[in-house]
Amino acid sequence: MQENTRKTLGKPQKPARPDARKNAGSGVISGVRSGSGPNTSPNVRADARPPTTVPEFQTIDIKPDSLAFCLVGAAQAVSYVLEGTALPMALSRVFTQTNALPQARGAIQDIAYRTMRQVGRVDALIKVMASKTPEPALLYSLLCCSLTLLIGNEGDEQPAYEEFVVVDQAVTAATSSPHMVFAKGMVNAVLRRYLREKDELLKLVMKQPAATWNYPQWWVDQCKAAYPQDWQAILTAGNHAPPMTLRVNRRATTVAAYLELLASKQIAASQIGPSAIRLVRPMPVQHIPGFEEGMASVQDAAAQLAAPLLDVQDGMRVLDACAAPGGKTGHLLELADIELLALDSDPARLQRIHDNLARLKLFATVKEGDASRTAWWDTKPYDRILADVPCTASGVVRRHPDSRWLRRKTDAAQLAALSARILDNLWRMLKPGGKMLMVTCSIWPLESEAQAAAFVTRHGAIRLDAPGQLLPMLPTPSAANNEHDGLFYALFQKPLQN
Repeated sequence: MQENTRKTLGKPQKPARPDARKNAGSGVISGVRSGSGPNTSPNVRADARPPTTVPEFQTIDIKPDSLAFCLVGAAQAVSYVLEGTALPMALSRVFTQTNALPQARGAIQDIAYRTMRQVGRVDALIKVMASKTPEPALLYSLLCCSLTLLIGNEGDEQPAYEEFVVVDQAVTAATSSPHMVFAKGMVNAVLRRYLREKDELLKLVMKQPAATWNYPQWWVDQCKAAYPQDWQAILTAGNHAPPMTLRVNRRATTVAAYLELLASKQIAASQIGPSAIRLVRPMPVQHIPGFEEGMASVQDAAAQLAAPLLDVQDGMRVLDACAAPGGKTGHLLELADIELLALDSDPARLQRIHDNLARLKLFATVKEGDASRTAWWDTKPYDRILADVPCTASGVVRRHPDSRWLRRKTDAAQLAALSARILDNLWRMLKPGGKMLMVTCSIWPLESEAQAAAFVTRHGAIRLDAPGQLLPMLPTPSAANNEHDGLFYALFQKPLQN
């Protein structure tokens, strides 16, 4: 089912080779097959661009603040994704081509992310309503984006746009593009047919698992096998937009004081963890009170468990391996006065660590290095090591909805092998009696529990209490604050030498 879907989705090139959720610390699985897109990491470097058959953004007589302009921009980004490019990189390319205003950039990004959460469903609808796959890929992607706005996303309180506005602006978008103007009538016909027959059409396509769940068939099957009781809830959670959760910098303020600051700005929020605050409505980071002053950082509630689990104390020597963009680095430094090395293999991403530390007014040594090797190590052992190892990012798919369509079933095994090499390498750098925390943002057991169990067997590590597998779930009436990403934690202690 995945292959059929991918062929219809703009007929992309061969799928990209599996890559780490982060390039950091890997330096191994980062290339691509000939003719494919770049690696599928949400943090892929912007200069690693593949050849593309999608023409650059081009419109005629269209207002830059119109929905039509944003639909063309979002369709352009979706087309790049369907060729194998990660969505953040695709959006970056579109923004460079369009020089879009901030408001338009926000709308383009929102539409593109919404579409990635509905690809399975809108693809099935297009197959039913069109006699053949619409060409070029940009036209196909415009229909995907427009149908997504008409269908809406799970969790929406109300439609993002009125139906007649979507149809009108989609036709305007097609008319404005030299690559789609010939098909403006077809765009109008397909969208109006959907509005006339949507109940019947949705009933028909929802018989297909990819349309029902908006995941490739292999992903649905694998989730069902791993979590026979929870698979439906896990897949559903991945189709909702994530909440915005903040971590309060308790070196700069208190949770109570920061909640008061938010309330004074009429920003609704609640405390959901020791330092975690969830905003009722997400907002651009530049609008978050005190963000630039380092009072708070954006970090999911599950990710905020990492630093406290390591139990860092003043004076300790600590390694944050695979550190970029530096969220957990900052949290560790907020908890204690430690000597910390933040390591990452991608020099471009090291700057994000520097930027975050500067904003938080904290200090760490930041170094380029491959966590699976030792060339960067000064041979002095560490008291604590945080190993946020490469993985498929299957637990954060709601934040990276494109990854479900870019990943392959075989990725988990290849990334698990890379992560094992990193863990084995870092273990030799830990002091006897020291602790190493393994973190993944995957829900696949091969990358999480099986990896942890195999590590204990190989090294005789002492396994300490840790949350284990956290599944991505939506809040419920009995657990309103239990909304977080799907992360896995295993905490190991190195036995004292005799």
